[in-house]
Amino acid sequence: MSDNIKTIGIDVGGSYIKAVLMNYSSDPEILESKTEKIRKRNPLALSEEIINYVLQKSGLEYSQIAYIASTGEGEMVKRKTGHFYSMTTHSKGAVHFHKHCKTVVDMGALYVRTIKVNDEGRVLDYKMTGQCASGSGQFIENISRYLGLAIEEVGDISLKSAAPETPSGICAVLAETDVINMVSRGTSTPDIIKGIHLSIAGRVIKLLSSLKAESPVALTGGMALNQGMVQAINELARESKYDWDIVTSPEANYAGAVGAALWGGFRYNKLKEKNANTVLQMN
Repeated sequence: MSDNIKTIGIDVGGSYIKAVLMNYSSDPEILESKTEKIRKRNPLALSEEIINYVLQKSGLEYSQIAYIASTGEGEMVKRKTGHFYSMTTHSKGAVHFHKHCKTVVDMGALYVRTIKVNDEGRVLDYKMTGQCASGSGQFIENISRYLGLAIEEVGDISLKSAAPETPSGICAVLAETDVINMVSRGTSTPDIIKGIHLSIAGRVIKLLSSLKAESPVALTGGMALNQGMVQAINELARESKYDWDIVTSPEANYAGAVGAALWGGFRYNKLKEKNANTVLQMN
């Protein structure tokens, strides 16, 4: 392995773009990181801004980066060296944060995936939700906006619930109608938010059960930063008699970007070895 090369991973998600600059070595570390909400901005232009930000913050030039790896919806990122499928990057990133994890739950804006991984962060098997938004981070964001809450608030508010009321899990439209009815009946905001968390957590538990998940289970993605969601998953796991050790990281939202940067460094070294062998054969 070539030590101390610099790689960038950029994860273009449904709501946010995350990027990390990493020192790729036998003990890789994050040097700089940046996340931006897309809102109504052009994701490709914003990706370029974020890449420029981490370069400027670190005092590095583009030419000093061994590999820029995109993931998620980042296939069109202009200055990428290569692109990696998000399931592989979240798996690699999860193992970077939690060395001994056996299962990963990628909790994104559009869907949830449960993934079995090996010690190197390679995908062994997976299960995922369908496209219905009621099982996603985007649904929580939509409901929080309706309730007049910032997305950063919902986790703490959920922890204050005394009698959570769970909305329909069939589809986003029915679930949102349920929430409107809860508000009209005077259901408290904490109870509504906790009920939504429990609804999504129920899907997570079903996926983990179907996958025959092994412990530890690492949560990644933006929802993994939501303590209300983490609590809901733990509660339902205990109720279902599963003894999984469920872990998360303060940097869980960067798992995809970290995994992309790590796979980028791996691919850079493989290409370097291949070119060196080709030169030797020619001589």
